[in-house]
Amino acid sequence: MTINRGARGALLGTIAIALLGMLAFLYSRTEAIDFKKDAEILALLREFRELDARWDADATRYAATLAQGTTVPDRGPTLSRILRELERVTGRPGVAAALPAIRAGMAGKSAAWETLKARHADSVGSLAAAQSTAGTLAGEAATMRLKDPGRAERYTALAAEAMALVAAARAPDGGNGSFAARVATLREAAVAAHPSLAASASAAEQALRAFLAARARENEAAQAFGFSTAGERVELLSQTISRSVQASLEDKERWRVYLFVYAAALLIGMGYLAARVFSAQAALREANESLEKRVAHRTKELSEALVKLKESEAQLVQSEKMSSLGQMVAGVAHEINTPLAYVKNSVATVRDRLPELEDAVAQSERLVGLLQSESPGQAELQEAFGAMNARLAQLREHQVLGDLEALSKDGLHGIEEISELVANLKNFSRLDRSKVASFNVNEGVAATLLIARPQLRNITVERRFGEIPSITCSPSQVNQVFLNLLNNAAQALDKPQKTIVVTTRAEGADAIAIEVADNGRGIPAETLPRIFDPFFTTKEVGKGTGLGLSIAYKIVAQHGGRIDVKSEAGKGTVFTVVLPLRPPAELAMEA
Repeated sequence: MTINRGARGALLGTIAIALLGMLAFLYSRTEAIDFKKDAEILALLREFRELDARWDADATRYAATLAQGTTVPDRGPTLSRILRELERVTGRPGVAAALPAIRAGMAGKSAAWETLKARHADSVGSLAAAQSTAGTLAGEAATMRLKDPGRAERYTALAAEAMALVAAARAPDGGNGSFAARVATLREAAVAAHPSLAASASAAEQALRAFLAARARENEAAQAFGFSTAGERVELLSQTISRSVQASLEDKERWRVYLFVYAAALLIGMGYLAARVFSAQAALREANESLEKRVAHRTKELSEALVKLKESEAQLVQSEKMSSLGQMVAGVAHEINTPLAYVKNSVATVRDRLPELEDAVAQSERLVGLLQSESPGQAELQEAFGAMNARLAQLREHQVLGDLEALSKDGLHGIEEISELVANLKNFSRLDRSKVASFNVNEGVAATLLIARPQLRNITVERRFGEIPSITCSPSQVNQVFLNLLNNAAQALDKPQKTIVVTTRAEGADAIAIEVADNGRGIPAETLPRIFDPFFTTKEVGKGTGLGLSIAYKIVAQHGGRIDVKSEAGKGTVFTVVLPLRPPAELAMEA
C-alpha cells in the first residue's frame, strides 16, 4: 500500500511536532525551583532548635544554682513567636501537620518550666530554713562550750558538723547518700554532747531532710523538663524538609540528564536521516546509470537489512532477558534492604544501650572491691550501694535487658530473612546461563515469586503446588517463562481484589503442567490469536516490547512443550505451560 506525498508530509510533520513537544516537556521539567519559602522555614526551625537547646541549658544551670534571687530568661514567648511565624509562612502539608504536635510539646514544656521554677523556689526556701536551724544549733553549741569547758571539743565538732552539712547541701551533689547518712547522725551527736541540744538538733535535722525532699522534687521536675520532645520534633521536621529539597534538586538534575540524552539522540537521528538522504540520492543516481547495477545494489541492501533485522531481533530478545535480570536485581535489593534495616537498627540500639550496662558493671566492681577490702568505710559503702541501686533502678526503668532481648530477636529475624532470600535466590541465579540440568519446578516457581515480589505487591498470590517429579530442562530459560507470565498477569489486574493463582500438577505420566491464572481484565477474542506474535503488544507505547510471551512461547517449544491460554474478557486469563519430563533430542545433547 503506497502513501501519497501529502500523507507522508503530514506524517513527518506529526513526528516532528511530537519530537519537539517531548523536547519542550523535558526542558520544562529542568526549570529551576524557588526554595525561598523552604529556606525561610528551615531558618525558623533552626532558630527554634537553638533557642530550645539554650532553654535546656538554662534549666540545667538554674536547677544547679541555689542562690537567692537567681533568674533565667523565659524562652517560651520567643519560641511561641517562631511557631506563629511558621504558621504564617508554611505551605507544605507535612509542616502544617507537624505544627500542632510541636505546639502541644511547647505547651507541655512551658508547664514543666513553671513546675521547675516552683520546685526550685521550694528548694531555696528549704535551704534557707536549714541554714537558719543549723546556725541556731551552732550558736547553742558555742554557748554550751563556754558553760561546760570540759566538753568543748564535742561542742566544737557539733557546731562544725552542722555548718558543714549546710555547706554540703549547697554543693551540686548535696543530696547523695553520704549527706543523708550524716543528717541522720546529727541528733545523736547533739544528744551525746548535751541533752539540751536535742531540740535544736531535731529542728536542724528536719529542715535538712525537708531540703533533701525539696531537692528531689526539683530534680524530678528538671528531668520532666528535659524529656520534652518539642526540640526533637523540630529537628525531625527540619531533616524531612531538607531531604525533600535535596530530592527535588536531584529530580531536576535527573531530568537535565534526560534532556541531554534526548537532545543527543535527536542530533544523532538527524545526522542519520541526513546520511540516509545522501545515500538515497547516490543510489538513485547509480540506478539511473544502470538498471542491473541498481538491482544488484538493492539486492545487497535487502540482504544486509535482513541480517540487521535478525540481529535487532536477537538484541531485543537479549534486552528482554536483561530486563528480567534487572527486575531480579531490583527485587533482591528491595527484599534484602528491609531485614537489613532490622539488623542495622538493632545493632545500633544495642550499641547505644551498652554504656548503661558498662556503668552498672563498673558500679558492681567498685562495690565488690569495697566489700572485699579489710576495713571498708561506712560512707563509701553507703555511697556505693546508693549508686548501684540507682543504676539498677535506671536499668529497670529503661527496660534495658528486655529491650536488648527484643533487639536481638529482631536482628536474628532479619538475618534469617536474608538467609532465606539468598537460599531461594540460588534457584534463580542462573538467569544468564542456559545449561540443561535436573530442575524442581516447584522450587523454580517459588524462587520466581520471590524475585517478582515487588511487581506482586497488593496482589494475593495463591500457591497450589502439587507433588510433581523433577524435569530435565534449562532452568534459566524455564524461570524466564515463569517470570514473563507472572509479570503479564500482574499487569493485567485492574480490580480491587487482585488475585493470581499458581498451580503445578502432573500432566499424564511423562509431563507436568504449570498454570498461572489471574482475575484481571482478560484478553479480547480478536486479540487472542496474536498474543504470541513477536513485537505484538496491547500496552501503551514505551511500556512493552511485545516480546515477553513470544520469548516464553519459543522457550517452551524448544523444550518440546506447549502453552495453552484461556481468557474471558472481564473475568481473567489462564496460561497453562506443559513441559515433558525429558527434553527433546536437540536439548538433551546439551546435557
